[in-house]
Amino acid sequence: MYSHIMVPVDLAEKDTLEKAITTAADLARHYGARMTLVSVSGGIQAKVSHSNAEYGRRLAQFADDISATHGITIGAKNYSVPDPSVEVDKKLVQAIEDLNADLAIIASHQPGWVEYIVNSHGGRLASHAPISVFVVREER
Repeated sequence: MYSHIMVPVDLAEKDTLEKAITTAADLARHYGARMTLVSVSGGIQAKVSHSNAEYGRRLAQFADDISATHGITIGAKNYSVPDPSVEVDKKLVQAIEDLNADLAIIASHQPGWVEYIVNSHGGRLASHAPISVFVVREER
């Protein structure tokens, strides 16, 4: 049913990713699909790294750690851009095409009042992606 699952991640928000990553890993194992973590980085991300190259290395290490935990091979792809907050949505759609992904599984926070004004990245991806998008929320 699925051959390549893309999981957008923000390493600064690793504590909110467990449920989405476990869901993706379970589906990848069930369908024999590939799984790739995708991130969009740029500028100074002092919480995670001091350069885009370092961010890419940390993303690859995160994928390796998850691979060991879930017993499947997980790839990693980082897109370096000047302003991630502006470009993340377009880059995630581009990643779907670049990877030839047929399912995206994205973590989301509990919606609040801000979502009445501005869609979340998960909501925008679901609206604009040419594939199915599974939005996974952590428990309250």
